[in-house]
Amino acid sequence: MAKKVGYITLDSEACKACYLCISVCPEKLIGVSQRLNQKGYYPAEIIAPDPEKDDRRCTGCATCATICPDVVIEVYRE
Repeated sequence: MAKKVGYITLDSEACKACYLCISVCPEKLIGVSQRLNQKGYYPAEIIAPDPEKDDRRCTGCATCATICPDVVIEVYRE
């Protein structure tokens, strides 16, 4: 059975850096940005794995979007 494929978008300017999405991502594809957003937070950001070294990819599980209290994550499934 092929692994499901999805992707997420994250509005880093609206993120208030609670990092709940980071803690629930089963593929560990979300991390902390090194740049401040306009509100003064280090927002969550999507970490793109290196396809040559890493087979992690978003499955579209939507756990990150479900737990986000600020509704800044959208999930798409292909």
